[in-house]
Amino acid sequence: MRLLSQTLCLCLALALSQAAPSHYDFMMADHHGAHDHPLHLDDDAHHGAKPDRCEGIEFDAITPDEKGNVFFFKGDHLWKGYSGPAELSNAFFKELDEHQHLGHVDAAFRMHYTDDPTHHDHIFFFLDDHVFSYYNHTLEEGFPKKIQEVFPGIPDHLDAAVECPKGECIVDSVIFFKGNKVYHYDIATKAVKEKEWSHMPNCTSAYRWLERHYCFHGHNFTRFHPVTGSVVGMYPKDARDFFMKCPGRGHGHGGSDSERCKDVKLDAITSDDKGKTYAFSGKVYMRLDTHRDGWHGFSIASAWKEVESDVDAVFSYDQKMYLIKGDQVYIYKSAAHYTLIEGYPKPLKEELGIEGPVNAAFVCGDQHTVQIIKGPKLLDIDLSATPRRVVKESPLPFPKIDASMCGPTGLKVYAGSDYYQFESPALLTSGKIRPQPHKIPQEMLGCGH
Repeated sequence: MRLLSQTLCLCLALALSQAAPSHYDFMMADHHGAHDHPLHLDDDAHHGAKPDRCEGIEFDAITPDEKGNVFFFKGDHLWKGYSGPAELSNAFFKELDEHQHLGHVDAAFRMHYTDDPTHHDHIFFFLDDHVFSYYNHTLEEGFPKKIQEVFPGIPDHLDAAVECPKGECIVDSVIFFKGNKVYHYDIATKAVKEKEWSHMPNCTSAYRWLERHYCFHGHNFTRFHPVTGSVVGMYPKDARDFFMKCPGRGHGHGGSDSERCKDVKLDAITSDDKGKTYAFSGKVYMRLDTHRDGWHGFSIASAWKEVESDVDAVFSYDQKMYLIKGDQVYIYKSAAHYTLIEGYPKPLKEELGIEGPVNAAFVCGDQHTVQIIKGPKLLDIDLSATPRRVVKESPLPFPKIDASMCGPTGLKVYAGSDYYQFESPALLTSGKIRPQPHKIPQEMLGCGH
């Protein structure tokens, strides 16, 4: 029962939004670094009443900026982030109104193209037959331009657009939508492939979030595969339950903030070769790509279907992720999506030379040693040896450790709702001085901030 309580608490805590202290959404986004823009007192009277997205409106466009702030557009208004009231869009992107006076945005996306730093992380807005390019909320010199001048082969009066980096699409691309036609635009070669996705609803906006692509239509959204257009999962779903905070809606609207942040406990945690952090608890895992984007929660079965839930320990090594559950170890190739290596799972005894269950595991830097926490002992196992076996055993000063992770800032061990930071594993095993505890809910998830 306690595990269930902790899992539910974590599911709710996953959705904390730092932009809206002490409130919860399905997602969590870090909105630090954005600038507030004052509005004239008579602007709303001039442009009409503010729209309310909780009434079930259809967005014109959705895009993040270079700092990770997500903007939802409707008419001449926008919402910054997943909570808060509508504001006039010209307070953030004034040239859209000055040049066109259209009162709406057709489509928008943030460019993901690291091979060309002059365009990477820029926001492109499409209004009728023109495109605007912004960086740091400043219109780029020479813009607006005709769409055909910047994106040859792409039609005017678009419905939606979304970026698709290489690995998710075949090459770095932008996906444009107009009616039931889809245009895959190759950023490097400017080649365009036109397709017809008649099975998909007509998207009025599109959004990429943590390697997932979403089509918004009406007040609903549908997740789709960016190459084939196939629908992934049970859709459509109501955007008001996931992408914004509305009274009485969403995941976990019926409980106080203190209850939701109580007794958060991790089962396992690791950081992969790309610097993405994964924290596991019960049936869910949290993922942190960058502190700009914040923590986000998913079911374990959605990424590691063979494991499903209740991970005992996890570590990353040689572009692979090792998930340990009971006396079995699952090894997945690290890629855009994790793939179980053929022949796994295997017994922990066969793979690492120890009996399960274990409590935690970690690898520091480029070392070839995995350090396994099993009860009150730290076991060093040489991953470059065949067969693998324990080469060193050290006592631990903790009666029980739930999870551990080694990174550039040192070693973190998690026990209950606290974690402790050590400069090295040697200082952990010396047991002379225990550092001050850090609270997982407050310092990882922002509860109470």
